[in-house]
Amino acid sequence: MILHEGQPHNWQELAHAWSFEPLVVGSLVLTAGLFALGWWRLRQEAPERRSPRTWEAICFAGGWLGLFVALVSPLHAWGSVLFSAHMTQHEVLMLVAAPLLVLGRPLVVFLWAFPVNWSRRIGNIGKIAVVNRTWRWLTIPLVAWLTHAIALWTWHVPVLFDAVLHNEWIHTLQHLSFLLSALLFWWALIHGPQGAMGYGAALLYLFTTSIHSGALGALLTVAGSVWYPSYIGLTSSWGLTPLEDQQLGGLIMWIPAGLVYVIAGLALFAGWLREADVRAAKRERARVF
Repeated sequence: MILHEGQPHNWQELAHAWSFEPLVVGSLVLTAGLFALGWWRLRQEAPERRSPRTWEAICFAGGWLGLFVALVSPLHAWGSVLFSAHMTQHEVLMLVAAPLLVLGRPLVVFLWAFPVNWSRRIGNIGKIAVVNRTWRWLTIPLVAWLTHAIALWTWHVPVLFDAVLHNEWIHTLQHLSFLLSALLFWWALIHGPQGAMGYGAALLYLFTTSIHSGALGALLTVAGSVWYPSYIGLTSSWGLTPLEDQQLGGLIMWIPAGLVYVIAGLALFAGWLREADVRAAKRERARVF
C-alpha cells in the first residue's frame, strides 16, 4: 500500500492535507513545552547570570517551526505525490530545522524544565564514560561529516527511496536519519573546536558537503530516466511528468540548498575574521603591557 492515503492531487486538497501523526505532534508539543518552561524558570532563577540569550530562543523557535512545516504541514503529504516536494521536505529538515536547533542550544533549557533532582540525574548521564566518549567521537567533524554524507546518499538509492513510499516505518527511519545526522553535522561545525583551525576545518567540511550534495542534485537533474518508479502516475495532476518532477527535485537540492551552504560558509568566515581580530588585539595589548 502506498504511503499517505488520500494523496493531494490539486491545491484545494493540498490545503487540507495536514498530517497529525501522534508521535510527531506529541514530540513537537513536548519539546515546545519543555523549552518554554525551562526558559521561564531560568529567567526567574537568575536572569542576569543564567538566562539564555534571546537570539538562541529565536533560533530554537525557528528550528521547531521548520520541523512543523516539514512533518505536519501539507508539505509532508505533498511529498507522497511529488518527488520535488519530498526533496523540499528533506532540505527543510537538514538545512533549516537542524542548524537552527543547534544554534538554539535547547538541552540546558530542557533540563531546567525538570525538578532539580531529575535534571541532575539526566545531566549525569552525559558524564558516564561510555556516553561521553561516544558523544565526543560522534561529534568529531570528520565523523559527523561522513555520517551525514552516508545518510544522504544511501537514502537516495532508488530501491530504498521507493521503499520509503510504501512503508511508514522506513519513512520514519529516513526522516530520523536525515535529521539526526544533520544535527550531528551542524553541532560539530558550530560548537566544535574554535579558533583559526576550527573555523578553517568547518569551512572545508561545509564546502565539501555542498559539493557532494550538489553533485547528487545535479545527477537527479540531468538524468534521462526516472529513478523512482513509485511516482509514475502521481505527478500528472500537478502538470509535471515524473521525469520533470525528478529534475525539479534535483534542482532544489542543487541550487537553493547550495546557497544555504554558501551563506553558512560566509557566516563562518566572518566568525573566523572576528576571531583573528580578537587574537590580534590580545597580542597587541600584551606587547603594550
